Amino acid sequence: MPLRFRKSFRILPGVRLNINKRSLSVTTGSKGVHHTVNTRGERTESVDLPGPFSWRRTRKGH
Repeated sequence: MPLRFRKSFRILPGVRLNINKRSLSVTTGSKGVHHTVNTRGERTESVDLPGPFSWRRTRKGH
């Protein structure tokens, strides 16, 4: 089983800095709706709805 590294820090209310083996990312938003941008140019928009419903869209950078 490979080892994985991931660490997340809350830097301001509603803003988190995420660190993993391949990139850094910043996540903004509340628990249900948030946006993430990472150093590899990917942007992710996520919505978590009650029950088994959720939605996520990831766009690769130019």
